[in-house]
Amino acid sequence: MKWTSLNDLREKYLSFFESKGHLRLDSFSLVPNNDKSLLLINSGMAPMKKYFTGEVVPPRNRVTTCQKCIRTPDLERVGHTARHGTYFEMLGNFSFGDYFKSEAIPWAWEFLTKTLEIPENLLWPSVYEEDDEAYAIWRDVIGVPEEHIVKLGKADNFWEHGTGPCGPCSEIYFDRGEKYGCGSPDCKPGCDCDRYMEIWNNVFTQFNNMGDGTYTELEHKNIDTGMGLERLACVMQDVDNMFEVDTVRNILNKVCEISNKEYGKGKNTDISIRAITDHARASTFMISDGIIPSNEGRGYVLRRLIRRAARHGKLIGINRPFLTELCDAVIKENGSAYTELVEKQDMIKKVIANEEANFAKTIDQGLAILSDLMEKGGTISGEDAFKLYDTYGFPLDLTKDILAEKGMTLDEEKFTECMNKQRELARSSRKASDGESWKSDGVSFDNVEKTEFLGYTEDTTEATVLDIVYSGEHVEFIEEGAKALIVLDKTVMYAESGGQVGDEGFISTDSVSFTVSDTKKTAGGVFTHFGTLNEGKISVGDKVSVKYNLERREAIRRNHTSAHLLQAALRAVLGTHVEQAGQLVNDSTVRFDFTHFSALTAEEIEAVEDYVNDIILSGIEVVNREMPIEEAKKLGAMALFGEKYGATVRVVSVSDKSIEFCGGTHIDNTGKIGLFRITSESGIAAGVRRIEAVTGKNVMKLLAHYKQLAVDTAASLKSANIEDLPQKATQVMAQIKENERKIEALEDKLAQGKLGNIMASATDVNGVRVVVSKLSGGADELRKMVDTVKAENGDAVAVFVAVNGDKVTFCAGCGKDAVQKGAHAGNLVREVAKIAGGNGGGKPDSAMAGGKDASKVEEALNTVIDIVKSQVK
Repeated sequence: MKWTSLNDLREKYLSFFESKGHLRLDSFSLVPNNDKSLLLINSGMAPMKKYFTGEVVPPRNRVTTCQKCIRTPDLERVGHTARHGTYFEMLGNFSFGDYFKSEAIPWAWEFLTKTLEIPENLLWPSVYEEDDEAYAIWRDVIGVPEEHIVKLGKADNFWEHGTGPCGPCSEIYFDRGEKYGCGSPDCKPGCDCDRYMEIWNNVFTQFNNMGDGTYTELEHKNIDTGMGLERLACVMQDVDNMFEVDTVRNILNKVCEISNKEYGKGKNTDISIRAITDHARASTFMISDGIIPSNEGRGYVLRRLIRRAARHGKLIGINRPFLTELCDAVIKENGSAYTELVEKQDMIKKVIANEEANFAKTIDQGLAILSDLMEKGGTISGEDAFKLYDTYGFPLDLTKDILAEKGMTLDEEKFTECMNKQRELARSSRKASDGESWKSDGVSFDNVEKTEFLGYTEDTTEATVLDIVYSGEHVEFIEEGAKALIVLDKTVMYAESGGQVGDEGFISTDSVSFTVSDTKKTAGGVFTHFGTLNEGKISVGDKVSVKYNLERREAIRRNHTSAHLLQAALRAVLGTHVEQAGQLVNDSTVRFDFTHFSALTAEEIEAVEDYVNDIILSGIEVVNREMPIEEAKKLGAMALFGEKYGATVRVVSVSDKSIEFCGGTHIDNTGKIGLFRITSESGIAAGVRRIEAVTGKNVMKLLAHYKQLAVDTAASLKSANIEDLPQKATQVMAQIKENERKIEALEDKLAQGKLGNIMASATDVNGVRVVVSKLSGGADELRKMVDTVKAENGDAVAVFVAVNGDKVTFCAGCGKDAVQKGAHAGNLVREVAKIAGGNGGGKPDSAMAGGKDASKVEEALNTVIDIVKSQVK
């Protein structure tokens, strides 16, 4: 058994199963494709569920992969133990109705004992207690002594998730030696101690769980093998845990270098070093698959990972941005196997740097909120601590540290209760989706052949009706007026995918007219034409003519090609960190989402438009070609984030200006786009911007709309023509500003008079003058009045309230002398607002609060004098 690097282990495994007739596939994206049951890919087989169910035909019946995985149920434990981690890789060999136990078990043994040369006496197979077939193969074919084969029950050696495919398992354990054991003479696989480490799991998917406690045999049995790459590396490198494996340890060493700390010298320091190491790996891979930090879903998982890593950096003395340096280390260790990391390195680093900077601001915001909570004194509630953690990303350990410095505590039991409640909700959601994870959405077309698509080159074709779905049921025919789905053997209508909407069009015969309002396709490539039968009767087996709406398709083509040009322009103007994060292409607009971290300036928008229009006016040929994926990569074709491509891909090229993988429809020359005009630019998520634009005739419509707006505006301003609009608008704005100045001056005079009356009614409380009044206006008016009182009366305490409908606003202020005597506006307004069902707070000299019950305002104001008396002694 020789020391083997993690990268070499991965290659040895994949090469071994290639030699057994398996097709090597690249890792699927961490973002699940058409699988609502998962937030992130968490196992080797997860991206291939539809291969197992038969909904999608696999590229080969034997497949091998090394799959990137993320699991986060125990995120808070990462770092605290050397066992827990969020990112890992799963080696797998899969059979879809091809080989079964008699091949899978010997190959597993051959790889471990021959290729890796692990001594046979250190390996212990386990089988499901009722799986006599697997037991016999281990004993009679492989020759493993019976005393080295362990039978385990359903909880350990039977794989199932709700209804659907399931089956027994056969695992292989590695004996790490007596020093890891419990000392029991009966110690063997299945024991809770650390001596026996599971390194291989063969799942024999041979049953179907019917959901009622019964199981039926599957017609086509499958093999699903899972083996953790890092765990296998622990065995081959003779190390205790994943953080000691070569590629992971090199990242960990970089953390030590940046922090100037030594690993293994302190418990708390080691916790932080491990957490940073793991989170840097996970974050880098997640961003490379197109995930951007946000406040929901997988984006929230990424945000928590980055922020938790940044927080642990502070705990070990790193007081500067540092995570991009670790990103470089992660890419250095993994870039040879995952080339997308190298290709997207600049973008990954920008996302991490931006999120790390945002977290620095969040920390400041959290400190301010915590400061307000601490002013109340006593114990901080668990609910408040959890809100700081969950809403503002403020770590619990930081809250505890700050409170400890002030001799305060928090209700950690209640915090844990809130945390567990959130986790339980998440678990319930996952469990609820488990049963559905093997089911396809909508109607099944198991017995329908894949549709032949001719719409790249043809605009009409003759076809045969293969299936009709009406009211969710397969039917043999439909009659006039019916809304239905029609499946054909071939079509020219493009099905919605890649951000391009589905075609509209017509299915007809001499006596039939069916209007198609949308076209979609199943995961198995069956196109469904949804629409209404306007005339006649249509039956399965009928020969029909198919034609798409040509004018609409041309508009879609213009917009789709312009989307490609837009991406090229954005990368040229803003930088190569720009990546497509989503798009919608229809006949009226192109909507393009992309990674960028600030709003585009007017100059940048103009530069992008000019770039695109220059290409359009150059009349460059647009070339669509199918080619092997490796050839496309050599051309530098850009791929869509997270998309999984086959061996042959379609590439759309506009000279050397834009080369992209794309299965959509495009015009054949840029000149046919006409013109390109951006109509809006906005932010839709942290680090993601959106541009909406129009092309062709839609630009003409937009210009006509703008002209009409100018004409109508000129008429409203009583301007003779639109050429005079700028001058007229300037004159009107000048007059408005002058009127506003005069109104403000009059309001100030009125306020001064009112303020004089208010101060005249002040109540003396231990040398402090207290004024209370109900005023009209909003928060700004109240604040302005309070500021005036403070500025002119150092000994004053003012509480003003405004009621606007159901909204109650309190504002309190204390002059300098009043503050010195103990007056505190924040505490005062908080207590007053409570009477009206509200809350608030602020600084000693100025504070705001809101109320919910307008009927309690007078009662609330009547408490002011007593509260000030309690403050000013």
